Amino acid sequence: MLTPREKVAAIRGALPPEGLFADKDWLISPEPFPINASFAEELDKLGYRLQLFNRACNQLYRLSVAGKQPPWIAEYLDRGKPRELVELSRRKEFRDDLPRVIRPDLILTESGPDRRSGYVIAELDNIPGGIGLTAWLGETYAALGHEILGGPRGMIDGFRRIAGDADILISQEAATYRPEMEWLAKKLRIEEPDGVRVFDAESYKSQSPIRGGGGDSRPLEDGRANPRSIYRFFEHFDLPNIPSAPAIMEAVASGAVRITPPFKPYLEEKLWFALFWLRPLREYWRRELSERQFLKLQQVIPYTWILDPVPLPQHAVIPELNVHDWREVMDFSQKQRELILKISGFSEIGWGSRSVTLGSDASHTEWQAALERALGDFPHHPWILQRFHKGRLVEQPYLDAAGAITILRGRVRLCPYYFVSENRTRLGGALATIAPADKKLLHGMKDAIMVPTSVG
Repeated sequence: MLTPREKVAAIRGALPPEGLFADKDWLISPEPFPINASFAEELDKLGYRLQLFNRACNQLYRLSVAGKQPPWIAEYLDRGKPRELVELSRRKEFRDDLPRVIRPDLILTESGPDRRSGYVIAELDNIPGGIGLTAWLGETYAALGHEILGGPRGMIDGFRRIAGDADILISQEAATYRPEMEWLAKKLRIEEPDGVRVFDAESYKSQSPIRGGGGDSRPLEDGRANPRSIYRFFEHFDLPNIPSAPAIMEAVASGAVRITPPFKPYLEEKLWFALFWLRPLREYWRRELSERQFLKLQQVIPYTWILDPVPLPQHAVIPELNVHDWREVMDFSQKQRELILKISGFSEIGWGSRSVTLGSDASHTEWQAALERALGDFPHHPWILQRFHKGRLVEQPYLDAAGAITILRGRVRLCPYYFVSENRTRLGGALATIAPADKKLLHGMKDAIMVPTSVG
């Protein structure tokens, strides 16, 4: 039986020489983050609900474009997007294509029957980082005898099923995550030598199997046959920085290449949570999700608003906030400002908490300026406002800088990874990030613990 310090030493010793995150570090715990069996079952069911939600979002957009649902839905979702990208996203050849990886960011709360199984979904990520890291953590902690959620190979097998022999394209904007994807690709090539490989998205033109237009040329680097698919690890806003983007888009449009996640920027907008709560769309969600799944998602999707500055009729108010104008929200007291403000998407500040302002943590001047900016951005970059739910406190051991095992009292962001293949949604594993209790925004940082999730 290893001591906690020996476990940490074993975990450190298993780290690949190239690392897993570029220039990033985290606190190492000798134990995975534990959840009970009932919560593990709830997480398993959540994947199915989120796949239903993604499918309903995709259909709602298409119905809006076709005039069978209100046109303002598509107008919201297309704001700020290049015309050619919008046109590509609407092509009937891949109208049913959906992201094949779903990662919700869950904040664990004090609610639930045992005060340990409550959570809210802060947002959904269809191009998530952490896949390789979570795979490595699961494998490493399982080797120490822990029962890992999803199993020791859940993440590896899940990604293999959805990626096949795809080329993984990573842009410079996402370069932090390249080491973990390199590790995962090497892991998969041990079993399938002609399997996935990682390429720089910006230099892919010189190696691209699609240049020439017919999809029959071969990469110059290793002579492999033309891959049938690409795994896109870059955001849509990054396309102007990728020289081969027009050729890739043309090949996707012609059917020569399949890409996942699909070129559908409307699916990656955070404002879907606001559309979920809009009263005029309630019956649509009930019908497409089923009454049961609609009510289940209502319990975990925070109430969300679109920062649309259009004037309201004199008798109307913004629901839940009970104000007539967004500028009244600027004058909310600190206690009233338990609200999160963030850009909806299609922006270089749309990921990694770059655009986030927590109202209760900001001064009145900062809050006012943030809201003014959001309202001013509406024509090109819609923003959303969301109820803030404070995470519950947990305790997790870790090895401190002095070499002692210490307890961190913090809050958890839990990120389950779901892989969608053959009409099934499978839970591959879950990354737990335990941030110090004084941190309001929960994400990976050097003073946070990152571990896999275990059941027991």
